[in-house]
Amino acid sequence: MPPYLQLAANLRSKITSGELAPGTRLPSVLGLAAEYHVAQITVQKALTLLKDEGLIVAYTGYGTFVAEQLPK
Repeated sequence: MPPYLQLAANLRSKITSGELAPGTRLPSVLGLAAEYHVAQITVQKALTLLKDEGLIVAYTGYGTFVAEQLPK
């Protein structure tokens, strides 16, 4: 499985289990890249996937957050 899919699966699991509660701010791309030992582009691809699924939202200048309303 490609690293971006592994990262997306890990974050998805944390979101759906409640470990990352709605409204929780995620670390920066740089922070996630360092935490998971992957390239920044890998993090960006994983976050794009999660945004497309409606699990996270990004606000320019404010960061990326777990969506308040998770899709069913």
